[in-house]
Amino acid sequence: MTNIVQAINEHTAKNSAAMIGFLREICAIPSMNGQLQLVGERVAAEMEVLGYDEVRFDRMGNILGRIGSGARTILYDSHLDTVGVGDREAWDWDPFQGKVEDGVLFARGACDEKGSTPGMVYGLAMARDLGLLAGTTAYYFGNMEEWCDGLASHALVEVEGIRPDFVVIGEPTRMQVYRGHKGRVELQVIAKGRSAHAASNELGDNAVYKMLPVIEGVRDLGPSLHRDPFLGQGRITVTEITCDTASINAVPDACTIFIDRRLTFGESKEEAIAQVQALLPAEQASDFSLSMLRYEDSSYTGFIYPVEKYFPAWALPEDHALVVAGQETYRRLWGAPTPPGKWNFSTNGTYWMGKAGIPSIGFGPGDEIHAHTVLDQVRLNDVVRSAAWYALFPAVLAQ
Repeated sequence: MTNIVQAINEHTAKNSAAMIGFLREICAIPSMNGQLQLVGERVAAEMEVLGYDEVRFDRMGNILGRIGSGARTILYDSHLDTVGVGDREAWDWDPFQGKVEDGVLFARGACDEKGSTPGMVYGLAMARDLGLLAGTTAYYFGNMEEWCDGLASHALVEVEGIRPDFVVIGEPTRMQVYRGHKGRVELQVIAKGRSAHAASNELGDNAVYKMLPVIEGVRDLGPSLHRDPFLGQGRITVTEITCDTASINAVPDACTIFIDRRLTFGESKEEAIAQVQALLPAEQASDFSLSMLRYEDSSYTGFIYPVEKYFPAWALPEDHALVVAGQETYRRLWGAPTPPGKWNFSTNGTYWMGKAGIPSIGFGPGDEIHAHTVLDQVRLNDVVRSAAWYALFPAVLAQ
């Protein structure tokens, strides 16, 4: 094993400049709103140069690279789409060209989650070259995740017929092994009112005012939610409010709020829905409706895979073989392992482990506190170092 680690470190050092250049190139390609084609093509080109056995897009438009054809299947999951950039004036540099300062790349998607792609793509190629993928089929899966966690994974299994035995998720983990996170359910409440001219507002029934007690109830519900020792406390937040009105001089006749409800262990989606239902004024029950959202948008290829916007909480036990292998891989490369952790946000693990029961862990460069911010960033040394972990992990897992 000492010789293998030395060889991995030599390969990693040899490819460090190529990995950093690759990351900067894919960050420079905008891929907001699931527009994955151009960045997917760039990643495909890198895998072809590295000699992957198969490189292709799936029907949704995610990019797949395969090495090997063994009985055991391991998949490295890295989403290539990003959120938008928001107000350009809030950025002190071009969010796509980015900048490097003190060994840190600042660019949209550097942290969330393009930063894991170079290490995964190069790490699997290194594992092949060093004979570490015996009996293994290994996939890199560059996918769309930002607008519906787990949708790409769900389609890969149910439509493409690729069901891995193990998954490593590359969302930022600060180079620690993560083993779970909360789930969530996305809800919508609609209040109906009656329109009238604002000059005669007493003739109307203002739907915005009618919604205020519900908003207050959501705000006040948070502290009473269940707390799990590992995943922490459930959360609930009103994330958007809209109204329908004939004009800005009219009483709104409908008001809609959207609710993000983070679910910890010990909470169900049914319980979460019932908690919000209890906030609706009983004396005006016919004026309110509550529903779970569905995702039915098409990908850039026109592919549609409708799902409820329910994403289960999940966690592997600390002594699970996958977690242990992840920790042992870290130890063999860099000494004593770091404590396993969890994400505060959610990932494709909501499908992999939460719905499909496929053992999954997370490992990647970056810190989630920088995700979706104008300080989106990743330490380049960790981008390079991660390739060593991705290369060695399949062999440690197989022992």
